[in-house]
Amino acid sequence: MIIGRRALLTSAAAAAALPLGARADDAPPDYTLHIAQGLVELAPEHIVSTTLYNGTFPGPLLRFKEGQRTVIDIHNDTDTPELVHWHGQTIPSDVDGAAEEGSPYVPPHGMQRVSFVPKPSGLRFYHSHAPAGADLNRGNYTGQSGAVYIEPKDNPGAYDQEVFLVLKEFAPSFSHGGDMDMDVLAGTPLPALQAMGKAASAVASVKTPGYEVNYDLFSINGRMLGHGEPVRVRAGERVLFHIVNTSATEIRSLALPGHVFRVIALDGNPVPTQATVPVLWLGTAERISAIVEMRHPGVWVMGDLADDDRKRGMGIVVEYAGQKGKPVWIKPKPFHWDYAAFGKPGTTPATPDETIEITVVKRNAAAGGFNQWTLNGESFSMDAMKPMLTLHQGRRYRLKFRNGSDDIHPLHLHRHSFELTQIGGKGTAGVIKDVVMLGGYQEAAFDFTADNPGPTLFHCHQQVHMDFGFAALFGYG
Repeated sequence: MIIGRRALLTSAAAAAALPLGARADDAPPDYTLHIAQGLVELAPEHIVSTTLYNGTFPGPLLRFKEGQRTVIDIHNDTDTPELVHWHGQTIPSDVDGAAEEGSPYVPPHGMQRVSFVPKPSGLRFYHSHAPAGADLNRGNYTGQSGAVYIEPKDNPGAYDQEVFLVLKEFAPSFSHGGDMDMDVLAGTPLPALQAMGKAASAVASVKTPGYEVNYDLFSINGRMLGHGEPVRVRAGERVLFHIVNTSATEIRSLALPGHVFRVIALDGNPVPTQATVPVLWLGTAERISAIVEMRHPGVWVMGDLADDDRKRGMGIVVEYAGQKGKPVWIKPKPFHWDYAAFGKPGTTPATPDETIEITVVKRNAAAGGFNQWTLNGESFSMDAMKPMLTLHQGRRYRLKFRNGSDDIHPLHLHRHSFELTQIGGKGTAGVIKDVVMLGGYQEAAFDFTADNPGPTLFHCHQQVHMDFGFAALFGYG
């Protein structure tokens, strides 16, 4: 387990300030979370031991009301400090759940009460933000994740059924190289960035890339394909699927033979254009809300396009009323995910007050056998906590990313939402997110307004990338 010096000091201070059972007030909480070791029965022959919220995977679905303050008591029943990150919400730094921002750890065998006003509305989630490093029993490699739905003040309810799907892999292990298909995003690699990656490899002391993470078991809602309850539907229904990719490292896809998805929200935020697509692609920590019109009766497999992953559990059965038989899988034609398809055509984003260019470079196996990641030549240090830039209240910033590696990076900005302005070689506007996949040897840009003062973390949401340098801290001036 890797925890920085400052994190340990913060944890010790938290333990002193909040002894076991301490409470900020006497009012009962809206929710209580217990972090503890437990078992997940993915299938009768596949039972895994991991750290969970309230003894289950996924953790309990938390439904908040937009603008109505909530109180949550978090009990850490383990022997190690923990952090619960409230992903995708515009809340203060001290309750966001990231040590880099000053959020205190929940001490071992202690309790922490958090209180915040949930916003914005839509699909969010919560998960561990503990550093993992080389420890596959920490952070997002565990079962510590669950969906959050913040009820909007006005919900038109244009659907007949609402289904939450939480995607997750288990039984991780380190290896050199994986089989993840990187050709999932629209756009083409840029020669200048390919040359940059080639040059970085040429000067590296180790020519072979460092460790990656593989998994043996895959699940939706904590069950392997064929071992959980099916999604039961009726012909003619409009089913709203809320999908959360809680993987530590994996990009996920979902297809439902004979059906298409009308995407209505990305990362919980309504899209300007509700485009219809045959396949959904989600980087780590991304969320999609999509409506499927049930017009093709049968018993189907909704599953990942990767045959090995689907056969090892990454799927769920969709069963029409009155239909029986073996679930059917039909692989769809290749499809490239294009965020710009959900944008507002003919619209130009507001002009930023400042543009910051960030170049991503990989140093092969430079961190004890793991790849080391640098942003503008620097690898983030949890001990130094050196801010990359200082934000000024009310200013609009454009972050332009240049990816000098062949990896896809799910870029995540804490405590703020951002507007995509360039992706896959296209300009776009109107798509509001908090995670976006940056393609291999590609560029992307997004704008955000500095409207939530306090230390703010930016990082790649691929756990092994974040833990080995792919992060930056933004301060407010």
